[in-house]
Amino acid sequence: MANPSRLVQRFFGRFWLGMVYLFLYFPLFFLILFSFNSTRQDGVFTGFSTRWYAALINDSRLVEGFFLSLKVAVITGTLSVILGTFAAFTLVRYSRFRGRSLFSGLVSAPLVMPEVIVGLSLLLLMVAVQQAIGWPERGATTIVIGHTLIGMAYATVVIAARLREMDRSIEEAAMDLGCRPLQVFFLVTLPNILPSLIAAWMLTFTLSFDDVVVSEFLSGPGVTTLPQVIFGYARRGVNPSIYAAATLLILTVSIGIIAYSITTMRKQARREREARAAVRAELATRA
Repeated sequence: MANPSRLVQRFFGRFWLGMVYLFLYFPLFFLILFSFNSTRQDGVFTGFSTRWYAALINDSRLVEGFFLSLKVAVITGTLSVILGTFAAFTLVRYSRFRGRSLFSGLVSAPLVMPEVIVGLSLLLLMVAVQQAIGWPERGATTIVIGHTLIGMAYATVVIAARLREMDRSIEEAAMDLGCRPLQVFFLVTLPNILPSLIAAWMLTFTLSFDDVVVSEFLSGPGVTTLPQVIFGYARRGVNPSIYAAATLLILTVSIGIIAYSITTMRKQARREREARAAVRAELATRA
């Protein structure tokens, strides 16, 4: 007979997990539902309609903002991963150098610094640099620079965690076999930290895509990202086209996450099959 206390613990755990999921995802479900509402009324579903998706396609500000946000997020994610990899290697592989504590603190500072402070300081810096050398003008370039500053900190944390877990004896064995440091990085290290690079890219891409505060400070005339457009619409009143845009974003992100998860699980299953096959081959050879 099952232990009553264990049944209570199992029930309480599932109940608490369900409440957490409800708290996280019920607002998204509510938003998706009302993106198909036939009228502009809030909180009252009057009927199913796709009129707001048609209005979204015809809204040039939302469409242009979406493509600008997509371009900025792709560039930001790529730059953040590259710079974050350099910073993570410096902190993990070359841990003994003068000023390491200061460097680590400066890399991690954007994680805890309020975005308002970061945006304002970057605005003052960009204005001073533009007045001095004439570049960069406020727009997509300055937004990418600001987003990369924040994204690099997140990428460094993710990649550094993977580097600390990695078995360095693999790299040492490759060097013993004659590989140069650059070859070791591309042939041994990079394949081992690739999942963390992908995770860091997806994280920084998402952070850049939905950023409002830094973009408000660094954007210029005629340059407006999708979150800025949505925020501007929300201040003037609810526009159901925003619900449609948010629903498409949720769908896109969900497809990306599911595809990445499936690919990762398949690769893991393949590695496990190859490892079992290698063990069976070794046992057969010994027999």
